[in-house]
Amino acid sequence: MLSNTSIVRIEWGDCDPAGIIYFPNYFRMFDHSTAMLFETALGMTKFEMFKRLDFAGWPLVRTQAKFIKPTRFGDDVTIVSTIGFGRSSFEVEHRLSLDGELCAECSEKRVWTVRDADGRLKSHPVPDSVLERFRLSP
Repeated sequence: MLSNTSIVRIEWGDCDPAGIIYFPNYFRMFDHSTAMLFETALGMTKFEMFKRLDFAGWPLVRTQAKFIKPTRFGDDVTIVSTIGFGRSSFEVEHRLSLDGELCAECSEKRVWTVRDADGRLKSHPVPDSVLERFRLSP
């Protein structure tokens, strides 16, 4: 299973008045970490995926998070994200730590989508070409 590691600095705008990260901002970071998994494996940004693949996005259909220890303005946190694929869905696990100590974890289930003839989103099997790039990634 491919994993990706990102270092993220907690910025002032990520925090509430107490200087602790406001919880929705974790989800923004996790969403970005999911995009980085694909960018690492495919060698293209999510923006490029819209242009080059049969792809209309990967809506979130389930998420769960556990907040263990607060992170604060100025902290450099590490997010390790791993992915596993089903037929048209995939699951991503994120673990956010500070100095090696787990601070938050999140699981996501997302669905690969395309647009039908009427422009509506519909689930679609993850393309073999995408799965192959994940298998080839270190």
